[in-house]
Amino acid sequence: MENWITIGTPGYLGAERDFRFKEWNEIYGEGNWRLVWTVNRTLVDFLGACALYEDGYYYFLIKNSHIVGQLIYDACNVYDDNPTNVESGFDYKHQETARTHIQDIAIRRCLLRMGRWFKGRELIQIRSKADGHCLGRVLSPGNVPFHRPDLIGQPELKGWWKKGSVESFYQSNRVLQIR
Repeated sequence: MENWITIGTPGYLGAERDFRFKEWNEIYGEGNWRLVWTVNRTLVDFLGACALYEDGYYYFLIKNSHIVGQLIYDACNVYDDNPTNVESGFDYKHQETARTHIQDIAIRRCLLRMGRWFKGRELIQIRSKADGHCLGRVLSPGNVPFHRPDLIGQPELKGWWKKGSVESFYQSNRVLQIR
């Protein structure tokens, strides 16, 4: 059994993700650090965190069928920071840009779970600062409420996201561990 020591929360990584990974490789050694998420004193990996993140979207979309209707009517697909994000399809591990994008994948997976799919013509950016379609902001992970606020790590980290959102869960529960 490996002994991992939690050294803190890394905070928002954004476009600095690759720089921070390189920095941690230099400081701790490649393979000697990891990011995990704490959920009720249990550690989950990236895909485990993505499953909960996706569930936040799923419960939000189930409760807001009018948003789903508009989304599938208007959108041909969704992306986060680059249209190339569409290439990820349903695969959270397919990260082709300098930022980790989850919301676009989560939305695609939720539509699949709901038996719905895009029928529109517009590629919609899902970000808090999206300039295009109104759903870009509505479906931003910083605006979508997390379905299990009791699971969000306390104190919640502050950032561009709203308290109690799926992004707050993702950021507040993530910890850096070393061995």
